[in-house]
Amino acid sequence: MSKSGGQEMCNSELPRFLIGREGGESRELGDTIMRNISGHYGEEEDEDQSERQIVVGICSMMKKSKSKPMTEILERLCKFEYITVVIFPEEVILNEPVEKWPLCDCLISFHSKGFPLDKAVSYVKLRNPLLINDLNMQYFIQDRREVYRILQEEGIDLPRYAVLNRDPDRPEECNLVESEDHVEVNGEVFHKPFVEKPVSAEDHNVYIYYPTSAGGGSQRLFRKIGSRSSVYSPESTVRKTGSYIYEEFMPTDGTDVKVYTVGPDYAHAEARKSPALDGKVERDSEGKEIRYPVMLTAMEKLVARKVCLAFKQTVCGFDLLRANGHSFVCDVNGFSFVKNSMKYYDDCAKVLGNMVMRELAPQLHIPWSIPMEAEDIPIVPTTSGTMMELRCVIAVIRHGDRTPKQKMKMEVRNALFFELFEKYGGYKSGKLKLKKPKQLQEVLDIARQLLAELVLHNDCEIEEKKSKLEQLKTVLEMYGHFSGINRKVQLTYLPNGQPKASSEEEDALKEGPSLLLVLKWGGELTPAGRVQAEELGRAFRCMYPGGQGDYAGFPGCGLLRLHSTYRHDLKIYASDEGRVQMTAAAFAKGLLALEGELTPILVQMVKSANMNGLLDSDSDSLTDCQQRVKARLHEIMQKNKEFNEEDYSKLASTSSPSLVNSMGVIVNPVSTCDQVHTLIQSLTCQICKRLEDPKSADLQLYHSETLELMLQRWSKLERDFRMKNGRYDISKIPDIYDCVKYDTQHNSSLGLEDTLELFRLSRALADIIIPQEYGITKAEKLDIASAYCLPLVKKIQLDLQRTHEDEAVNKLHPLYSRGVMSPGRHVRTRLYFTSESHVHSLLNIFRYGGLLDEQKDEQWKQAMDYLSAVTELNYMTQIVIMLYEDNNKDPSSEERFHVELHFSPGVKGCKDEDNAPMGFGFRPASSENHEKQTDPGSLEDLSQDEPDRAVLTEPISIQRKSPLIRGRKAGSMEALSENNTSSRGLAYRIFPSTSRQSPEIKPSGLGAQCAGLFSASFPNLRDLARAPRKKPSSIRSLSSQTELLSMPAVKRFSVSYARHPTNGFEGCSLVPSIYPLETLHNSLSLKQVDEFLTTLCKNGSETQFKRLKSLSAMFESHSQPSIDVENLETPISTPVQNQPASQSLWYASGPPSTVSSAGPSSPSVAEPSSNFRFNSE
Repeated sequence: MSKSGGQEMCNSELPRFLIGREGGESRELGDTIMRNISGHYGEEEDEDQSERQIVVGICSMMKKSKSKPMTEILERLCKFEYITVVIFPEEVILNEPVEKWPLCDCLISFHSKGFPLDKAVSYVKLRNPLLINDLNMQYFIQDRREVYRILQEEGIDLPRYAVLNRDPDRPEECNLVESEDHVEVNGEVFHKPFVEKPVSAEDHNVYIYYPTSAGGGSQRLFRKIGSRSSVYSPESTVRKTGSYIYEEFMPTDGTDVKVYTVGPDYAHAEARKSPALDGKVERDSEGKEIRYPVMLTAMEKLVARKVCLAFKQTVCGFDLLRANGHSFVCDVNGFSFVKNSMKYYDDCAKVLGNMVMRELAPQLHIPWSIPMEAEDIPIVPTTSGTMMELRCVIAVIRHGDRTPKQKMKMEVRNALFFELFEKYGGYKSGKLKLKKPKQLQEVLDIARQLLAELVLHNDCEIEEKKSKLEQLKTVLEMYGHFSGINRKVQLTYLPNGQPKASSEEEDALKEGPSLLLVLKWGGELTPAGRVQAEELGRAFRCMYPGGQGDYAGFPGCGLLRLHSTYRHDLKIYASDEGRVQMTAAAFAKGLLALEGELTPILVQMVKSANMNGLLDSDSDSLTDCQQRVKARLHEIMQKNKEFNEEDYSKLASTSSPSLVNSMGVIVNPVSTCDQVHTLIQSLTCQICKRLEDPKSADLQLYHSETLELMLQRWSKLERDFRMKNGRYDISKIPDIYDCVKYDTQHNSSLGLEDTLELFRLSRALADIIIPQEYGITKAEKLDIASAYCLPLVKKIQLDLQRTHEDEAVNKLHPLYSRGVMSPGRHVRTRLYFTSESHVHSLLNIFRYGGLLDEQKDEQWKQAMDYLSAVTELNYMTQIVIMLYEDNNKDPSSEERFHVELHFSPGVKGCKDEDNAPMGFGFRPASSENHEKQTDPGSLEDLSQDEPDRAVLTEPISIQRKSPLIRGRKAGSMEALSENNTSSRGLAYRIFPSTSRQSPEIKPSGLGAQCAGLFSASFPNLRDLARAPRKKPSSIRSLSSQTELLSMPAVKRFSVSYARHPTNGFEGCSLVPSIYPLETLHNSLSLKQVDEFLTTLCKNGSETQFKRLKSLSAMFESHSQPSIDVENLETPISTPVQNQPASQSLWYASGPPSTVSSAGPSSPSVAEPSSNFRFNSE
C-alpha cells in the first residue's frame, strides 16, 4: 500500500496530529507523513519499508469525527510511531464513490444520523481494511428487536419484554389488550410501571407508564434538549400506532450506568441520574451532562465482554440497570466515547493503538513489540486521624400532614357482595382489601344497584341500611375518579354475623354468615404535608459529610455528591398507604434536589415494604394485650368522677409528665367528654348556618373540601361519639382530635367559634388515649411494640451489620475520579416511612427495652426525661440511628464503631410554643469524650472537592425562611471541620455546661452552617434548671430535671409560619415548622446496640410468635416471603469481632471506608432463616 507524498496539506481544517518518536520528541504531521486527502485518491507509489506507516481511517459524519473526545483520542493515537490517522471528509463520504475514498489499513467507521452505511459496507468489500467496529452488525444495532434477540442468545440478562409488531403481514404479532393498570402483549402481561420503547433505536421517545396507585400518567423520555431529557404527562394509555417493545420497569433508585468498552478486556463505566426520574439533566460548566465513574463487578465486566464480542463492536457503549442486586442490559448504542475523562482518552488510545499494531505490524513487517505494563494499578485510598467517619444513617419517619381519616362500617348480606368477596379470593384468608379503581368501581356499581332496587321496591328484601348505602355511594363518587390511593374497602367474613355493640346497629341479631364492610377514605397527604416532607429531606442533607459546603449554590451538597458519584447506597421504604408513599417521594425529592412530579420519583425511588409486616400493620387485628389495654382504658375513662391517686397509678404507671399534665387538664373524663360533645354540636350548627348563607355557596375550603363535606365528617363524629346508651365511645377521641387539629390549622379562616377550646380538650383526651393504646405498663408497651415492629427491628439490625462488610459493588473508580477526594467512601442510608403505630412502638422499644440503665447513664436519663415530656408524636416524627467508624481503632475493638440515637417529635402543633419540652440539642458532647484530643484532617470535606466542572448551572432555590430553621443553640453541635489547613482543621465539641463559646474557637463546618436546622436557641441549661416553677400535686415524685423539660415559660425557638409555595399547591394554608432532631444518646457502641436488638428478638413472647406465624401463613397464601418464627431466635454475632479469613490483606489493614456496604452479609454473620430474610437493600 502506498501513500500520496510530496504534496502539502491543503485542507487547513484537518487536525494536525502529532506522531511520537523515540526519545519522547514529537513533530507535526508533515507533507510526507499525512496524506493529502483532498488530492489524488487510490494512487499508489513504491516506498521504503522503513518509512512504512499504518494508516488508520476515520469514516464518520463530521460532527462525530471532529468531536472533542475523538480529537483527544486521535491525538494520542498518532503518538504511536508507526500510525498515521486519516479523517475522511464528510463531502467525500456523501458525494464521492467509494473508489475515490482515501486508502487505509484500518478503518474506524460507525453509523450516525445521515451516515451512508451502505457505502461504507461497499468500501470495506472493495479495500478489505482491518475493521475496529463491524459494519454489518450496525444494521442490527439500529433495531431494538434485533439487539434484544442477540442479547438473549448470548445469555445476557435483560428486562422481561415482549415485542408488538404492527405489521399487516404478521397480524399474529400484534395482539394488544390494554387494561387500567396493565397491558397484555401477545399473551405476556406487563403490570404498571412498564416501559414502551419504539423498535427503532434512532427513536428516543421512550415512555414509562405509572400505576394508578402511584398517581398514574407517564414519563416521556426523549433525546436531551437543553436541560431536559423527559417530561411527565397525565396520559396513561399506550400509543396505538407504530411497533414497540414493552418491558418490565426496573427500579434502579434513580441512577443509570453507562458502560464503554474498548475491546473485550477494557470497560469504563459511569453513573448518571436516570432521565426518567425528573427529566432534569445535570450539566457542568461546559454544558456536559454530569457523570461519575463507577467500578463494575466481575459479572458486569463479563457482560461488557459478551456485548463487545456479540455485536463485534470494539468501541461500544451500552446501558446497564442495577436493580434488585442484579445488572440488566437495556440498550446497546454501538460506537460511543466517554466525554471529559483524560484517563479514558489515554487508555482508549493505548488499547486501540496496541490492537492495531498487534494485528497489522507483523503483516507489514514493522518492528514492534507489545509493551508490558500494568494497565490497572490498584490504588487504595487511606485515611488518618481519629475523627469518626459516617457510615450509615437509618431513619424511621412518620408520614406528613394529611386530611382527616374517616371510616364507615356496615354489615352486608347481599349475594352481590359475597360474589365480589369470592371473585377476589377473600375466602382464602377471610379478609379482602379492595383498592384498585376497577375493584372500587364494582363496589360502587353494587351500591347503585341496591339503591335503585330500594327506590323501585320499598318492601324488597334488601337488608343493607339505605343511609349506609347512600354514604358508600357518595364517598366512592367523590373526586369524579378513582386514584387508588385515597379510598379503600375492606371486607371481613363473619361466620355468625356481627354482634351488635355500637350505636349504629339497631336491628336485632340475624343468623347466618355476613360480611363486615369497612369503607375508609380521607387520610391523603396535603400540600402542606408535601412541603414538610420536602423541607425535611433538604435538612437531612446536612447530616452527611460535606453538608456544610455551599457547593453549586445550595447547602447540603455533600450528600448530593455522595449520591451522584454512586458512593451513597440509598434505599427508601414505605408502607402501602398512599399518604406514606407520597411522603417518602416528597422527602426523596428534597433530599436529592429533584424536580417535577412526585409520581416518577415514587415509582423509581420508593420501595413498597408491605412484606412481613415491616411497615404495615393491620389495625383491625389487635393482639390480646391490646384488647385488654383498650378495655381498661374505656373503663377508666367512663368514670364520672375526678381522677384520684388510684387512677393516676392505673393510667400513668410510667409517671410520664405529659400524661399527668393531660390528666390534670381533664380532671373528670366524663364531664370533659360532655363538654367536647357540646362543642361538636355547636360546631355543626355553625357549619349549617354557613351553608344556609348565600355568600358561602361557593366557599372552597382547604384541599378542595366543601362545607357539605366538612359538615358530613363532623356530623358523623357527633353521632358516633355519644352512643345510644349515653356512654361515650372513647375510640372516637383520636378522630375528633384529628379533625379539629386539621380545621384549626387549615380552615381557620372560617372563624368558627370555640374551635380552640375543642382543640384544647380533645388534645388532652388524645394525649391519654393515643399513647396508652400501645400499652399502659412498661411490660404491655414492650409486648405491643414487639407485635408491631419486630420485623422492622430485625431489618434495622441487619442494616447496621451489613454496613461494614467487604463487597466491591457500587464503588467509585479511584483511577478515573477526578475531583473526588475519597472515592472509597461509602455511606449507607435506609429510610423507613410508616404510620403512627410503628413510630410509637419503635420508640417504646428503645425507651423500655433495657438499652441502657437510667441510674448509671446520666445522658440516657436526661433523654428519657425529655421523651416523657413529649406529648405527641406528630406528623414527620423521626427516629434516627447514625453509625460512625473510627478508622484508627482495631477492627475487632468495641470502640471501632460508634452509634448515635436521635429523635424529633415532628411537626410543631398549634399553641405548642409555650410548653415545648426541651432536649439537649443535636449531637451534644458526651462526658467521656471531654478530654480526648482529635487529630485534624481524617475526613474528606466534600465542599473542598475540586469542582471538576460539575458545578450546577441552575442552583436550587431554597426558601430562606425554611419551616425547619430555628436559631442556634450554644453548646449543642459537634462541629466537624475536615480540611487539613490549620485554620479549619479543628474538631471540637462544645459542652452543655458552657453558656457561650470560647472566643478563640470559630464556628466552622457542619456546626456553623447547619446548627439552625438541628439545634435550638435558649439560655444556659444550668440557669434554666434553677428557675422556679409551681409543681402540681400529682407530680411530686418527678425529678427536677423533668420540671425543666416540661417547663412552659421558655420559648425554645421562634416559629416561622411560612406560607407554602404556590407552585402547584392550592390554598394558602400555613405550613408549621418541624422540631429539630434532639440527641438521645451519642456514645453507644455497635456491639451494645446489636446485643440489645438480638435480645429483643429472642425474648419475644409466645403470643407474638403466634401472631407472626399467622402472618406467615397469610403471606404464604399470597406468594410473598414468609416469616420463619423458629429462626427469629438465632443469635447474630457482631461482624466487627470476627473478620472473614478470606479477606485480602489490604482490606484487613485498610479502612472499611474503601469498600461498599451493599450485598449479602459476610460468612461470619449467622444469617437468619431464608424464610425470614430481607435482602441487603
